[in-house]
Amino acid sequence: SEKIKREELRTIGAMNQVGSWIGLPKVSRIEAYDISNISGFQTVGSMVVYEKGRPKRSDYRKFRIRGVQGADDYASMEEMLTRRLSHYENYPDLIMMDGGKGQVNVALKVMDALHLRIPVCGMVKDDRHRTRGIYFQNEEIPISRDSEGFRLVTRIQDEAHRFAIEYHRSLRSKEQVHSVLDDIPGIGPARRKALMRAFRTLEDIRNASVEQLKAADGMNARAAAQVYDFFHAQEKE
Repeated sequence: SEKIKREELRTIGAMNQVGSWIGLPKVSRIEAYDISNISGFQTVGSMVVYEKGRPKRSDYRKFRIRGVQGADDYASMEEMLTRRLSHYENYPDLIMMDGGKGQVNVALKVMDALHLRIPVCGMVKDDRHRTRGIYFQNEEIPISRDSEGFRLVTRIQDEAHRFAIEYHRSLRSKEQVHSVLDDIPGIGPARRKALMRAFRTLEDIRNASVEQLKAADGMNARAAAQVYDFFHAQEKE
């Protein structure tokens, strides 16, 4: 049917089109990498996977960058790729980096060190942060914005970025909860962890009744009252 044909063009057809631009006969698995470091807090990396033109979410990976001080995207990318490529099960047909020459060179350096050969291209953005084209073997390849391949590259780039930012946000909200709970008398590391498990966000803890707080592991009436009073003290004044 028309619908199935259209869907195949959008997925498998688009993968093959990307392959044809860079001389790869078959592309059925693409891995794309992105780094996120917002406001100097904890750099994270994301890896998203597309198989036959569709996201394969069960294979996505998140990385907390450990060995890099400050916001250094290249060093962070190097750490993430080294960790990822050192223990590989199934290699992708193509690796896509968020960025151009610099990011691609980082990937090539890591592969050299690990004696791997996987084609790598960069996904280049224009000044307005929209996908512009792909960078492969030292040149930017002009591609038609109307093509299914271009749309696929855009989707992959957006998805890698979204996944990195989402992970970043979840870590940041955990950090905030962490630091606020540290200020409450009578709440040590064990109770803090128990509260984090029982309630997902700081808002949830703030909105909980004394009874609900008391029900969390390791909490008692006194500790629950302390948490409750900490969040509601201003209201009483």
